[in-house]
Amino acid sequence: MELYDLLQPEAVKVVAAASSKKRVLHDMAQLAANCYNMRSEALLEALLEREKLGPTGVGHGVALPHARSIDVDQVCGAFILLESPVDFGSVDKLPVDIIFGLFAPENAGVDHLKALAIVSRTLRDNSICAKLRANPDPQTLFTILTENQKIQAA
Repeated sequence: MELYDLLQPEAVKVVAAASSKKRVLHDMAQLAANCYNMRSEALLEALLEREKLGPTGVGHGVALPHARSIDVDQVCGAFILLESPVDFGSVDKLPVDIIFGLFAPENAGVDHLKALAIVSRTLRDNSICAKLRANPDPQTLFTILTENQKIQAA
């Protein structure tokens, strides 16, 4: 499993301004629902339930909200770049502008964890995050997110 297996180009979006973490999660659920033909309400509810367990802001301006839902057929992702960062309750207290949401079936088991590890490893790379922040075009963002895995797989 690689990041390009999880993310469709249509599931990448740049958002000019979001008023709160809840608004970002709403936008994330809507983006994933539109791209993967799921119900946004179910996805948002699952994301909010997961956030109650602890914030998914992992530091350095990155958040990895993730959830399991009966509405999801296979592990998939959505990516949002915020032009204006928002407070996400991150461990380092810094606001977040890079958000990669992961959605998995309720019975995904280890696939969900593998996907989370792939996304986490990718977004821990400071050079990738710098490129993402410097390129507010959805197609370019998709390429940046998926190019390393394709090169390594070749």
